[in-house]
Amino acid sequence: MIKKIFVIIILLVHVLAVSAQTSKVDSLWKLLRRELSAENNYIRQKEQKIERLRTQLANVPAEDYLDRYKLLSGLFNEYSSFRFDSAITNGKKLIALSKRLSGKHYLIQSQMGLATVLVKSGFYKEAFETIAEIDTAGLPGRLRYDYLNLRGMLFDEIGAYDNDAYYAVGYRKAAQAAFEKAGTLINPGELEKTISLAFLPPAEQDKKPDAAFYYRYLLTHGLSEHQIAIVATRISHAYKGDDKLMLLTLAAINDIRSATKETFAIFLLGQELFKMNRNDDAYICMQEALGNAAFYGTRNRAAQIESVLPLIASRLIEEKQHEKEMLWIGIVIFVLVAVVLLFQLVLFRKQVIHIKKNDLIITEKNTELEDVNSKLWESSRIKEELIGLFFKTCSSYIETLDKVKRKAQHNIKLGKYQDATQVLGNVHIQKEKYQLFNTLDRVFLTLFPNFVSSFNALLRPDEQIELKEGEMLTASLRIFALIRLGVSDTETIARILDYTVNTVYTYKARMKAKALVAPEQFEQKIMEIKFTDDR
Repeated sequence: MIKKIFVIIILLVHVLAVSAQTSKVDSLWKLLRRELSAENNYIRQKEQKIERLRTQLANVPAEDYLDRYKLLSGLFNEYSSFRFDSAITNGKKLIALSKRLSGKHYLIQSQMGLATVLVKSGFYKEAFETIAEIDTAGLPGRLRYDYLNLRGMLFDEIGAYDNDAYYAVGYRKAAQAAFEKAGTLINPGELEKTISLAFLPPAEQDKKPDAAFYYRYLLTHGLSEHQIAIVATRISHAYKGDDKLMLLTLAAINDIRSATKETFAIFLLGQELFKMNRNDDAYICMQEALGNAAFYGTRNRAAQIESVLPLIASRLIEEKQHEKEMLWIGIVIFVLVAVVLLFQLVLFRKQVIHIKKNDLIITEKNTELEDVNSKLWESSRIKEELIGLFFKTCSSYIETLDKVKRKAQHNIKLGKYQDATQVLGNVHIQKEKYQLFNTLDRVFLTLFPNFVSSFNALLRPDEQIELKEGEMLTASLRIFALIRLGVSDTETIARILDYTVNTVYTYKARMKAKALVAPEQFEQKIMEIKFTDDR
């Protein structure tokens, strides 16, 4: 039981520590954003300091080499992390001036200072040439230590720039050898010893201080802003997650405050934020890093930033697009919910009103149903009467033909051929056809009262059929009327209407040519004409 309580306490302490660390990172990030907005003020302070040094240097006599060297050295140091071109110009002046001084170390320090600027700016060939000019014979311990560290930094930078599987390996090995050799030359001071604790081997990790220790140490040991930025960046490589963010943010803040434009911290911070999917913050850092690289003139750093910045920008665009889509989805859902609620409210109100009017509505509906039933019954009666009329007419024709047949046969048997001819002559075929067609037209239009208008709707406006006064159907309309009645065979239509088959084909072809629809669809459209008009 005690063990469980102890474990729970440890977990709570860990959670609280992580929460506190996260809070510290967030606070530093807010501070960094504020410092970025005040960056121009720090740049102006830097430029004012440089201007003071330039004025002091101008007032020192040309033959006072040592004082001029000190002032020019200070001016070079200010430019070395601020403007590349001015740093190079003053570095070369410093080398020329140091050659006039008696101490060899002045020249070596000037050359190493210029080489350091060239390394950080990506001018590796020029850096090699400058280092090659340094007279390393008899270098004292501290200068030799600085010289080996400079070579190690040069090889390390080239390896990082190449970043390939062949050449980079050799450069990294050369850098490691130079750093190890430098480490054997002098005893490290308190700061170096403290920094080295962050890089203890895995077997001694229990002695490694946490990132919060270094955060407090850097702020309480009188280091300059530029030194804090350099050390915090260096130590950040030994940590991960929020610990690394805290140190890199601290370094970036102090780079801004010291107006350091040759800066690596803001770039590393942007990369770390990008890995954590904090793409908005990463983009801010990379934009600042790119601006610093352009301001200072750092070619290698600009190349590194430009390789990462598009990735951050593309992911940021994807996030913004996703947020936009989610916003639109949210708006649509909100609108739909609002519409549904409004609709339900309206429905509820209508239902309350309709409840009071239910009896009246039911009565009205019953009346409408009775009226519809009456119309359906009337329509049915009309159809029955029309069918009866049709059969009555056919029966009348059959009766008439039977009478004519019997009279003709009777007169022929009696030899009264003239009377038989007279009986047959009394049958007026054309008149009977006219009456038959007239009956057919009347019956058809009773069944399909909207046939002519529906038929004309299928034709082009300038080709529509105009009926003469008293005319019910034309020959063309009659052919398609029979088709609507289900008589689709052309020969049958021809026999009914006493036309030739070619005549029927001709009428049909003419009408289809005048149609608004394709010829193969015309007859299908005829079949779609309604049985009775809508009333």
